[in-house]
Amino acid sequence: MQSQTLRFETEPDFYIHGEGWGNPTAPPIILLHGGGQTHHSWGDTARKLAEQGWYAVSYDARGHGASSWSADGNYLTDALVSDLKAIIRQIGGKPALIGASMGGITSLVLDGESVESLVSAVVLVDIAPKAEQKGIERIFAFMSSHLENGFGSLEEAAAAVAAYLPQRAKSYDHSRLEKNLRFQEGRYYWHWDPKMLKVWKNATPNQQIEYEERLFSAAQHLKSPTLIIRGGISDVVSERVMAEFLDAVPHVRSMTVSGAGHMVAGDSNHAFTNAVISFLEEVYSV
Repeated sequence: MQSQTLRFETEPDFYIHGEGWGNPTAPPIILLHGGGQTHHSWGDTARKLAEQGWYAVSYDARGHGASSWSADGNYLTDALVSDLKAIIRQIGGKPALIGASMGGITSLVLDGESVESLVSAVVLVDIAPKAEQKGIERIFAFMSSHLENGFGSLEEAAAAVAAYLPQRAKSYDHSRLEKNLRFQEGRYYWHWDPKMLKVWKNATPNQQIEYEERLFSAAQHLKSPTLIIRGGISDVVSERVMAEFLDAVPHVRSMTVSGAGHMVAGDSNHAFTNAVISFLEEVYSV
């Protein structure tokens, strides 16, 4: 199955680039990656969803991959949600959303804060309104490392990823890593705007509290069938964080993928994809 290159204009002269799998007239599914990633982070999930009869669209969020970078560093949630709304309008229909980390927050806010639901289902991948601070700090530390000087080779970048994600199988295909890097003046750099990280890290404690309250409110107002998938060894969504979320939002379903960390789809793509398909076949059939 061949994919199609997609481009969405979400603001005047501001473009989001993505990839579409399957028949564009089929029920749509939109996959939203996490911060610092690109749409390639989903592995084979989009293709497998298309093989089951859906139209799967994955895209690079603003400031990531081939998509436009914000000149004024606008990478806050409202901008991400605005992009998603524009993409939904251009695709048409009421898609299911599968969002990891940053993409999950975008999906959560869109459905939870919309007056009428714009989507048919939501899958949150290792993200909840409140996360373990140590896990967030570890993500920021990894994203900050090599930010200025990049990497001298793909092997060097792969070693950094392996140190950050020791649970990944030794047979992991590091050739995919190149799609998350940009080559410039003889070195490899992460394929995202450094301004983004500064925006996130500069949030004050009061702003963080207000943000968590906003996300909990959005979660309590989710309108679509929702599944949260947690990585069994995630240091971002712990068992405690998951329990707090489910206590606050009892209508949300949950499952845990054992042996997977925060990057669930990459750590255990087969188990993750099967769980998503099982859920969507029940609540969003083709």
